[in-house]
Amino acid sequence: MGAYQLDNPKHQEKFFNWFLFAWNSAAIVAATVVIYVRDDVSWAWGFGICVAANVLGLIIFLAGRRFYCDIKPQGSPFKDLTCVILAAIAKRKLLLSDKTQDFYSETSDDAGKEPVAAAPTESFKFLNPAALLTQSATEEDGSIKKSWKLCTVQQVEDLKTLIRIIPLWTTGIFLSTPVAIQSSLTVIPALTMDRHFGPNFKIPPASIMVFTLLSAISLPLIDRLSDPIWQKISIPPLTLLQKIGIGHVLTILSMAISALVESTRLRLSKAHNLHSTVPMVPMSVFWLIPQLILVGIVEALSFPAQASLFYQEFPASLKSTSTAMAAMLVGMAFYLSAALIDLFRRVTNWLPDNINQGRLDNVYWMLVAIGGVNFVYYLVCTWFYKSNQPEEE
Repeated sequence: MGAYQLDNPKHQEKFFNWFLFAWNSAAIVAATVVIYVRDDVSWAWGFGICVAANVLGLIIFLAGRRFYCDIKPQGSPFKDLTCVILAAIAKRKLLLSDKTQDFYSETSDDAGKEPVAAAPTESFKFLNPAALLTQSATEEDGSIKKSWKLCTVQQVEDLKTLIRIIPLWTTGIFLSTPVAIQSSLTVIPALTMDRHFGPNFKIPPASIMVFTLLSAISLPLIDRLSDPIWQKISIPPLTLLQKIGIGHVLTILSMAISALVESTRLRLSKAHNLHSTVPMVPMSVFWLIPQLILVGIVEALSFPAQASLFYQEFPASLKSTSTAMAAMLVGMAFYLSAALIDLFRRVTNWLPDNINQGRLDNVYWMLVAIGGVNFVYYLVCTWFYKSNQPEEE
């Protein structure tokens, strides 16, 4: 709904940046203030803060209601996409025409849609029969019958857009998977490392992930402050695909750093004969921070870029669905991370109960290899992908 209020793609991208900023800021408060109040004051106060925050957010949302652009319900777009597939199958043996008037091109009343093409494009030509006019599709007075065997050119092109972007979308599944795995596994070595910050304070193991959130919220601020500088020195801004590509590279780099840090921790554990127990290894937990910062940068770069890309490229009838596609990647990544961790535990001895006897570094190196393959797949997808509109306006 937020991006729907904005017409300029650059403004939409900034909206997704600030959405992620607000999301991670709330996560930092939840992981620090709320947990502290819950543990040291009372559970009632902890839940009370959450209720108060939700009420405040609802009040702010309702206060701006009269300024919002309302989205009128248009029915399910998936019904139209299904109709295209069924109509293309039913009319697959018909010969296609080169004449524009032989295709059903209906002007939509939806203000969100731009004027459609007069005839289908040449890509995915096997879908074009769905919009082909036949004698059975017209009434005696020349009007068009409403039938599941006839779709508009716009509906055909909408399905083609989805087919083109699906391979690019699948590359984002593993982009978020290492982030999810690191969220699960980083706490384990942190338990065995020196977590003292000064003489009297000891960092809770789970709080180490706050550095990822801090890194993620700092990037929109840096981007905002650096915009005037880039404009003065005439450096073109990064495109959405370039930002996602950088996210892939930084993900691989983060996993490699994680593997090197874990290898060092294991060597220290064995050097001090600590591999048979789980005591504190003489190594500061702050060695985990660089990889966590990179993970935060990946999240801050890739998620807004993916959400903005999908929003710009998806058909007008699927704009609301497009933003959910980026969030869906994160959800699928967490399920995949759980499956991979379980697979590593079953097939290898890398993740035993005693982490000092395991090879967590091998897990990270495996993720580096998979990430490299996924990055090559991403480059192939971007090479063949044709955007529906210019990246910048």
